[in-house]
Amino acid sequence: MKITVSGEIKEVQAELTVAELIKQENVETPEYISVSVNDDFVKSEDFATHKLQEGDNVEFLYFMGGGSDGIYK
Repeated sequence: MKITVSGEIKEVQAELTVAELIKQENVETPEYISVSVNDDFVKSEDFATHKLQEGDNVEFLYFMGGGSDGIYK
């Protein structure tokens, strides 16, 4: 089946779960990502059971902390 992963169309096996896709895509630090499927967030506890469907649009989102040290000096 075909899905879009981070803007790239990919051919993947049917019944692929989000967890399997994360592994297949060699996502760095998977414990720190959020995943959206068709603009809906998938809870991390559902990664192993959420099956992807033909035409799904999957995005891996990395949240980073930080800020500017200089603006409050």
